[in-house]
Amino acid sequence: MQLGGLPITVIDRPNAARLMIAAARGHIRSSRPYYFTSANGDVIAQALANVDVAVLFREADQIFADGQPLVFASRLLCSRHLPERVATTDLFHDVAELAEQEGTTFYLLGSTEAENDKAVASVKARYPGLRIVGHCHGFLAGQALEKKLDEINALAPDILWLGLGVPREQIFVRDFASRLQNVGVIKTSGGLFDHIAGKVRRAPLWVQKAGFEWLWRALMEPRRLFWRYFTTSPQAIYAILRYSR
Repeated sequence: MQLGGLPITVIDRPNAARLMIAAARGHIRSSRPYYFTSANGDVIAQALANVDVAVLFREADQIFADGQPLVFASRLLCSRHLPERVATTDLFHDVAELAEQEGTTFYLLGSTEAENDKAVASVKARYPGLRIVGHCHGFLAGQALEKKLDEINALAPDILWLGLGVPREQIFVRDFASRLQNVGVIKTSGGLFDHIAGKVRRAPLWVQKAGFEWLWRALMEPRRLFWRYFTTSPQAIYAILRYSR
């Protein structure tokens, strides 16, 4: 379906998790990994304002709706309705539970070194049977980045969770996915690792379902997020009203 000018996958969380596992299993090694990403109001606003960002997202194999307002908008404006929000912070756990059973392997790349380490420790404690073949912070450049790309490709994780933020993670996929042909799926993940590590607290469930987690986040991190939401929300609303069907 088209929502705000982007092609959004009509899928619920359980089936999104199964799709990721199946895509990782079905990936042909020595070919470009599947590229899964997510969109919310901020992403739609960025894509509207910057054609290069829009292109980065349209190149994805799947775009999940990571925002309850997108679900509400689909019910009002589109011929097909999104069944539910597929938030990466929730989807990760759905996929991890299946991965434990299937033997699917993970690599976690992103956030700071401290938060990445905390996130990995938390995941290992919660899913002791999950195979995490490696992890690293997301602040690499030059030769360090080149070596890390070779290392990840050699480890051949089924799913690479990539938490660099928009649009850095999409640019990473564009520039380096061809170097990671032994990776099954790259899933962009935004601030996932900070959530898992406990640095950023999720909104209460009723706030999420009401579609106001963005407001909760703005209240939790006003210096970083208030102005961003203040400027991008009108753009997102315009794009959704104008470019949805």
